[in-house]
Amino acid sequence: MRFEMKSSSSDSDEHGDAGARAELRVLLVEDSPVICGLIAEIINDVPGVRVAESVGSERDAIEAVGRLDVDVVILDLQLRKGTGFGVLRAMREMPKKPIVLVLTNFALRSYRETALALGARDFLDKSRDYDRLPAILTE
Repeated sequence: MRFEMKSSSSDSDEHGDAGARAELRVLLVEDSPVICGLIAEIINDVPGVRVAESVGSERDAIEAVGRLDVDVVILDLQLRKGTGFGVLRAMREMPKKPIVLVLTNFALRSYRETALALGARDFLDKSRDYDRLPAILTE
């Protein structure tokens, strides 16, 4: 998986983009504060990658995707209000198309198939795939 990273204009020098630093910006959609903190820590420890914002509901996620300039959305399927499937459906109609990585406790085959059909790039199981996030984000 190859991610196109944003260039931070604040890091450029008087020679143009020679000093620009690429940064991968992530929207984290997770309703559990404990899990959200764990995922954010994992992501922010990856050089060149940072969590731009964290939200916990379908509506907030849809709004954030439209408002923020993010490269990747890490998306839980079961949210405080709404679902990750609703977010995926809404994103299909948006001009911005960040890459979506589903990270869920509900790693059912039917959920995987639906998420991938709705545009998710990858489908990860929270019970075993946290450690894969850094490698996926830096591929």
